[in-house]
Amino acid sequence: MTTSQRPGPPPAELFTPAFHQDPHHALAELRRQAPAVAVITPNGLRTWLVTGYEHARALLADPRLSKDMRVGKDLIPRNFADPEKQRAFLAESGERSQFPHVLSVHMLDSDPPDHTRLRRLVGRAFTARRVESLRPRIVELTDELLEGVAAGSEPLDLMEELAFPVPFTVICWLLGVPPDDRANFRTWSNLLVSGAGTEEVRDASVEMIAYLRALIDAKRAEPADDLLSDLVHAGDQGEQLSADELISMAFLLLVAGHETTVNLIGNGTLALLGHPEVRKQLDADPSLWPAAVEEFLRYDGPVTNATWRFTTEPVEVGSVVIPEGEFVTISLSAAGRDPARYPDPDRLDITRTHSASVAFGHGIHHCLGAPLARLEGQLVLSRLFARFPGLRLAVDPTELRWRSSLMMRGLERLPVVTGRATA
Repeated sequence: MTTSQRPGPPPAELFTPAFHQDPHHALAELRRQAPAVAVITPNGLRTWLVTGYEHARALLADPRLSKDMRVGKDLIPRNFADPEKQRAFLAESGERSQFPHVLSVHMLDSDPPDHTRLRRLVGRAFTARRVESLRPRIVELTDELLEGVAAGSEPLDLMEELAFPVPFTVICWLLGVPPDDRANFRTWSNLLVSGAGTEEVRDASVEMIAYLRALIDAKRAEPADDLLSDLVHAGDQGEQLSADELISMAFLLLVAGHETTVNLIGNGTLALLGHPEVRKQLDADPSLWPAAVEEFLRYDGPVTNATWRFTTEPVEVGSVVIPEGEFVTISLSAAGRDPARYPDPDRLDITRTHSASVAFGHGIHHCLGAPLARLEGQLVLSRLFARFPGLRLAVDPTELRWRSSLMMRGLERLPVVTGRATA
């Protein structure tokens, strides 16, 4: 057994632009090296990257890995790999810090019993019945956008014309975000999921907090038929959400409620454009679409890494022992390509048997909105390829660029031409 106690200098920053362009090769090499490897995040923090499926699934449900930001924030200074970034962090305070407290008291950054209470409140809005009731509206919205695609000029950016507006509009419906406010929110969201510790990101967090506070005040004054109004006025066994919890939960739901699905649609489209034989399978048997979406989630899923965790005691990961008080990053992308779990993992195969997927996490923090994301992915992708059977890339695949994000795996743009549309 290897006990790791900060052995030498950590490796160079892993999450570079080159890495984001082709992460799977690098992650496979790291998996061969060790079950957990020390890496540096874009904002200068040292973290242990876990790449194997079995270890990932076990750690996602391991109570020794905490997500309580109230405790974890005190561990941040000592885990900086770069002394300059450590000094910059310590010089920051309040809402100007890299990790604003008010955006970190939601259910994803908490442990039981707080997590249990918060998830129960929000879970009421994401029942199977509620999700299924959105199907007609999603179909109508998708068909409306596809009409615009058919009438528009080419080449077009499918991310902008379809992959983004469907899930973003749906989550705004659910939460009651006014249409005029959505452009600013999109900008803030892209910055906040980048994982960078820049001044621009900190400014976005401050602006997001101010906006959400005003939106919550508006819902309190004039409740509407939406989830945010329900949360503002909800009581859980007589206990309402605090002001900070409301802001943080609204932030989580708005960002997580659309970012994953945007990239599921974009990545799934790209996968199909590069695999005409799979498109033929789906044309011949549309009942395969749910299985296809599961395979897209495995093959190039929208969430590259699970959200942050830290050890509350030494934790064994195979031959490596991660000390207490250190951060752990679980690579969902690497878990999805682990050959020990998925034979021939670099092959897109929509006939695979998918069980116990970790694409949306596992354990008590499993993504609450996963059923909605899957529904949107199935509806949008199936209708897109039925409407445009001649859909193809407008550029060489090497020209595509992936977003630099520690959390999300998504394209910056997806230029396509539709070919001949069908009615």
